[in-house]
Amino acid sequence: MALSEDVKQQIQQTYRDVLAGKDIRARYGQRLMIAEIARYMGDITENDGQRTSPAGTCVVEAGTGTGKTLAYLIAAIPVARALGKTLVISTATVALQDQIVHKDLPDLKKHSKQDFTWTLAKGRGRYLCMSRLEARLHDEGNGDSDTMPLFLLDGPGKEEPGTRAFFEDMLASYGSRKWDGDRDHWPDQIPDDVWRQVTTDHRQCTNRHCSYFDSCAFFDARKDLDDADIVVANHDLVLADLALGGGAILPEPENALFIFDEAHHLPDKALNHFAASVPLNSTRQWLKQLSQALGKMQPFLSPGTQAAKTIDRISSASREVDLTLAKVYEEAEQNTGWEFNEERRSAQWRYPEGALPEALAGLAVEARIATATLARQLGVMVEELQTAFDERKASDVDRDTAESWYPVIGSFHSRAEDQLRLWAAWSDNPGQPAADPEQSQQDAAKTKQRAGPPAARWAVRQRWDHAEDITLFSSPVLADNLLYSRLWSRAYGAVLTSATLTALGRFDRLKARAGLPETSRFVVVPSSFRYGEMATVEVPAMTAMPTDDSFTDQVVSRLPDLWAGEKATLVLFTSRRQMKLVRDALAPEYPDLITTQDDMAKGEVLRRHCSRVDEGLPSVLFGVASFAEGIDLPGKYLSHVVITRLPFSVPDDPIEASLAEWVTHRGGNPFMEITVPDASIKLVQAVGRLLRTESDTGRVTILDRRIIARRYGQLLLDALPPFRRIIEP
Repeated sequence: MALSEDVKQQIQQTYRDVLAGKDIRARYGQRLMIAEIARYMGDITENDGQRTSPAGTCVVEAGTGTGKTLAYLIAAIPVARALGKTLVISTATVALQDQIVHKDLPDLKKHSKQDFTWTLAKGRGRYLCMSRLEARLHDEGNGDSDTMPLFLLDGPGKEEPGTRAFFEDMLASYGSRKWDGDRDHWPDQIPDDVWRQVTTDHRQCTNRHCSYFDSCAFFDARKDLDDADIVVANHDLVLADLALGGGAILPEPENALFIFDEAHHLPDKALNHFAASVPLNSTRQWLKQLSQALGKMQPFLSPGTQAAKTIDRISSASREVDLTLAKVYEEAEQNTGWEFNEERRSAQWRYPEGALPEALAGLAVEARIATATLARQLGVMVEELQTAFDERKASDVDRDTAESWYPVIGSFHSRAEDQLRLWAAWSDNPGQPAADPEQSQQDAAKTKQRAGPPAARWAVRQRWDHAEDITLFSSPVLADNLLYSRLWSRAYGAVLTSATLTALGRFDRLKARAGLPETSRFVVVPSSFRYGEMATVEVPAMTAMPTDDSFTDQVVSRLPDLWAGEKATLVLFTSRRQMKLVRDALAPEYPDLITTQDDMAKGEVLRRHCSRVDEGLPSVLFGVASFAEGIDLPGKYLSHVVITRLPFSVPDDPIEASLAEWVTHRGGNPFMEITVPDASIKLVQAVGRLLRTESDTGRVTILDRRIIARRYGQLLLDALPPFRRIIEP
């Protein structure tokens, strides 16, 4: 759709109105970003509302200070409304999600003539399930409940004294509308093990058949989705919706314009979403819980009915799975080269090229067949229970029994299907025919899949004081084909933006990992920061390299001089172990100065830091990876960032190791093709903590002299913002 003059005028006028209303000046990078996004969307061709142009994306790297959120909102909202498409904005963090919903969108509406509506989309698991809350209170008041044995769903739990009072308070707050049922809106943090008892998922939810449907927190929130011009979501929810076929929670991709902010997280989020695992002993315990549940359910079913026969088939399938898991455990335990890390009390084994030993591969096929039978029979029981909700159909199960047991059986069904994903992934050995070759060929043709590395497969053996388990894992190594087939090929349009999308100045890494279409557009918009005047990057003299035993001692001796005279310093480490060693060495002499990110909750760590600075006291933060990207300390709250060593990936990560193995077999250099680009992105993110506004100043100190002593160091330095450099000989 070529942009009409009306849409162009709306975009230009909205930008002028916002600048005037907020009394801010135009930024070149922001104007360029608006123009690039609008041009991309205007070049999409359509017929009767469906995209006819090839799949493509618009990728915009925009550094801190660009004002990228405002840029993509101004460019995309008029276009989406003119097309009749929903604008879906997806973020990686709750903080940015909240900023867009509670600050950026209200600001834009206030200062412009644009009329639009928006809503925040969250998964079902973020909302209260009244049916489960009522059942939990009923169970606690009546001991073991035969009709709703929630203990079978959640295990024994770790409830603190007064939990019943907590649930009653929750019920009263929701009933009086003081609380809307959103976990994030509860005044205090709710522990995961408590929240699991009162929420649900799509497998356990009875939907319109639930007696609480008309007052359901989740479906109340869903009503706004259908009417909103803009839906703000997160990457996990977008991926969950795509896994369900698209359009189950969010608008169908074909009817949506996507904006992925913090887009550099999307490939890894996709890998996590499509990974699978099965803890063998824990699963056998879960099968015992299933047996208990079936025993409790049996009396509610008339003998000889279809439902009663299904119970018998589930029991038989469950026993078969249990026997197979016992054989898998024995094989993995006895015939794997375990090397235990005594500190972690665990051992990890990665199967090179994803190839399993013949005996284990055969057992994986057995486990897949047995688990598929179990999942299928549980699905039959779910359908039996669903039939009881339909008054027009005859059912072997009465409605009360169905309402009580549907969430329980649904939960078991969901977990069986999760396990089946692992066994399916372990059943197709590399080089062997796929389980469904015809489907594989169809998928490849439809999605234009690129030849990629085999899935990573590994096992972890964990020891506790009185127990042991082996967990099997599988994960795609690259998310390119998954994202292309499920998202880019279907979406009407998609924009990806972040401050760190390039690695070593190129988009190659993102293109490969995210599976971006060939027709995608790429642009780096300049920041408004005057980097050379605002900050320095310094590499002091160090006699030890990070690989030397004496390096930690040198860090300990250098840090006091580095933070001397500074009001606010952030010291970043690549390992918690080294962070703890350095802190323990310095804490006796500086008892109140240093706070590590593990001392308390993240928010409390940052509040303590800012409070000390406000009081005129110096403060030093110690952190690892999450503090290298996920904190925002503008102005006086951060004037010095110390990077102890270059952020190279941990060598034992099984997914990264599998990718490196694949690159090597293709004749490539995994260190230069994977490790260095990955480190570059992390280093840019770490350095980016320093300057958050145009008035900030400060310095970055890098203690790892490999950045000047190694060939790749110059590449890493050149990828940083153009700070003034001070390098000691």
